[in-house]
Parts: sequence; C-alpha cells; structure tokens
Amino acid sequence: MIEHRVRVRPSADRLPREEQLAWRLASVATATEELDAESVTMAVNRVIDNASVAVASLTRRPVAVARAQATAHRATAPGASVFGSRARVSPEWAAWANGTAVRELDYHDTYLAADYSHPGDNIPPLLAVAQHTGRTGADLLRAVVTAYEIQVALVKGICLHAHRIDHVAHLGAATACGLGALLRLPTETVYQAVQQAVHTTTATRQSRKGEISSWKAYAPAFAGKAAIEAVDRAMRGESSPSPIYEGEDGFLAWMLDGPDSDYPVSLPEPGEPRRAILDTYTKEHSAEYQAQALIDLARRMGEKAPLDRVASIVLHTSHHTHHVIGSGANDPQKYDPTASRETLDHSIPYIFAVALQDRAWHHERSYAPERAARPDTVALWQKITTVEDPEWTRRYHDPDPQRRAFGGRAVLTLDDGNVLEDELAVADAHPAGARPFDRPAYEGKFRTLADGIVTPDAQDRFLAAAAHLPDLTAPDLGGLFPAVDTDAVAAYDADLPKGLF
Repeated sequence: MIEHRVRVRPSADRLPREEQLAWRLASVATATEELDAESVTMAVNRVIDNASVAVASLTRRPVAVARAQATAHRATAPGASVFGSRARVSPEWAAWANGTAVRELDYHDTYLAADYSHPGDNIPPLLAVAQHTGRTGADLLRAVVTAYEIQVALVKGICLHAHRIDHVAHLGAATACGLGALLRLPTETVYQAVQQAVHTTTATRQSRKGEISSWKAYAPAFAGKAAIEAVDRAMRGESSPSPIYEGEDGFLAWMLDGPDSDYPVSLPEPGEPRRAILDTYTKEHSAEYQAQALIDLARRMGEKAPLDRVASIVLHTSHHTHHVIGSGANDPQKYDPTASRETLDHSIPYIFAVALQDRAWHHERSYAPERAARPDTVALWQKITTVEDPEWTRRYHDPDPQRRAFGGRAVLTLDDGNVLEDELAVADAHPAGARPFDRPAYEGKFRTLADGIVTPDAQDRFLAAAAHLPDLTAPDLGGLFPAVDTDAVAAYDADLPKGLF
C-alpha cells in the first residue's frame, strides 16, 4: 500500500491534479487489475446479503415510498430493475429505490475504523448502471471490489464523525469510483465525478441523532443516486469543484480538521490485489453494528441471569458505542418506549434489555411497538447505562483487524448486591468471532428473510444466479432480483399518499 498525506493547500499553490486525493482515488478505480479470487467470493456473498435485507423490507413504508418515486421514472430501454416491482426504471432511480430497501433494516454489512460505513450501499447503484448499460457479471464484480477498496481506504484514513459529518460522504466517492471501474472510464472522467459526488453528498449526522427518522435509510440511497448523476455529467465533459478535498474552501478545510488537516489515506500500489472487501463484515442481527456483539453477549447472559432481581446493568464499552448508541449520546429518545424503530436500533439499552429477556433477536418482532412497551422490558431497560472504557476504545481502534473489538463488558448488579459479569469482544458472525459468516450462512440468512416473500423455487433461482455471478451475461443480471409477489407489493403501495411524480 502507498500512504498519501492529504492536506489543505491554498489556491495559489495550484496543486497538480496528480497529487490530489480525488485523482489518486480515480487512478485506483481505472487501473485494470486482475481480481483477487477471495475478494470475488466475498463480493458474491454481499450481493446475496443485500438481496436478503431488501426483500425483507419491501412493505416497510420508506422502501415503498422510494419504490413509488422510482417507478414513476420508467426507462424507455433498457433501464434497471427495482426490488418488488416488474418495472424497469432510469438507473439513478433504481439506485434510489434499491438502496433504500437494502439500508432500511440496518441489517447488511459494515466497516468500522477511523469512521463508519456500510460498504454494501455501493452495490445498488453499481448494479443499476450495470443493467442499464449492458455490462456483465464480471464487470459488476470489478466495480464492487473497486468501490469497497476505495470506501475502506477513506474510512481508515479520514474521520467524519468527529465533525458530525455523515459517513455517506465517503460512500459517494466510492460509488463514483466503482462506476468508473464498471464502465472503464478515463481517469479524468472519474476524477471529476468523485469531486462532484463528495461535494453533493456531504451532510450532517443529525439523521442519526435524537429522534431518528426514515432518512437514515434514504441517506445512502441519495448518495448512490447522486454518484450516478455525477458520473453522467462527467461523461458529458462537465468539471467539478477542485481540489475538493485539499482546497482552501474545500472539504477538509471547512467540514473536517480545518486548515491544519493532515490525513493518511493508504491506497494499493499498481498490481497490488484489491482485498479491502475482506476486512468488512456483515450483521447477523438487525441493529447498529456495535450492538452485534452485545446482542450475542445478552443472549448468553440471559440464560443464567435472574432478570427479575436486576438492580442495575452497566455496559463498559468503546467511545463510539457509548456516545452513539449508548447513554453517552444524551438522547432521551433512547429510553422512550414510543420511539421509532430507527431510534430503537440505535439504543443499546433497549437492545440489550430485549436480547436478555428473549435470548434472541428478530428484525421485526424485537422492534414491535407492543414489544417496546412491555412493562417488564421498560423497567429493565431503564436500569441499563453505558460508560466509556479507555481499554475498549483502544481495542476498537487496534490497527490489527483481527484484534479489533466492537463489544464490551456487562456488569449486572442484583438486588442483594451480588454481581454477574461477562464480556464479548466481537460478534459471533464476525470474521474473528465464534461462528464467522460463510457462504452457507449468507444463504441461510437469505432464505430466512425471504421466507413467505419469495417462493422456494425463486429462492433457488436467485442463489444459483448469484453463485454464477462471474459468468453472468448482461441479460442474466435480472436474476439478481428475487421474484416476489409483485401484485401484493403493489396493493400495499396503492395506499400510500401521492407526491409530485
């Protein structure tokens, strides 16, 4: 890997474009490297994972709204597919609808380092453009592996959260690079598209604070849509704010660390295999990633803890877990039984209470309003707090991915003063966990979430198409959209309020 230092530069310096981060990202995207076999296998896993969570969310309101907006923008030909619909639509609108479906349940993959990300959010816009432009499965895989490489590099090197900038700012750049790899565009074109994407997808993290709204699902879909539009403009010869990262009125200077910004971004050398996707990991449970290990811990502790005698529970954990999904966020909504699902999946006190009681976690039942309002759950929930433990924060940022920890230590104090303690560093499904996800696990997750939505025969056809993704022709890419009862979905959509389109 080559480490690039990214710093603010005055306009008078006229920083050569070859020394700008956007150009370096574009250069990685446009290099024609042979794909690493393990990276290809993992990319197929993530295509399966995305479809799993997308079909499970088809009748959730934000997904239905996004789908209704998309299907109002039918394509003449060839267009792109939409989960839950027979329509073919303009690719940016397919990316919008499918990106929302993938993100809605907070249930697909994650990568955590200096910042946070869900790199699977790259797949919907890449798949949409691949369909629209007649690319093959091999082309799509090259795009996916490239987008993951770029997003992981940015997430490792540049922290957005410290300045309350939403992580989709890195997603826009990664998707633009993935599209460049998909279409084999010139480096100059991708460079311009990356800069437009960063400029237009920078937003605050209020979408993940306090009373969290449906925009949490829309935010990455918006970034994917914006990246497609940026690539389209760049292909037509339009330029961009430049240098978007290093400029004195640019991203680093005013959104991040300011004039003294100095960020290390490591990118692969020419000829170096693209393997960043292997550092990322998916979710076994539908909740914020930092809750994954704590759900597994709660399930284990719930087997032996006398929950009717709990006086208090303190979760000793990392800075991020404490301040984003814990009591350190100072969000009263995280203790509110009437809070939205989006808020509850960012409340570790709620999640830990339910997982303790049920010794299980379900993407729908665990968030049901009646479940959140159950009196014994509310009573236990109010007894749970988090504290930041410097050791867990250090482990969270360990430079060795195999030693990095996203869990915590739970201290249950009973009404007689006795204490029960246990800890778990990583989720069972993590690559370093007790049961790392493999292809059968991804397929099992798909079949579980598709049950009752996709027939067994259609499930088999989808999994067969995904398994043969490297060999799929352009027309075959439609097989990556599991067949569902679109009439039932349309009946749900018919009850939605109308908008502009």
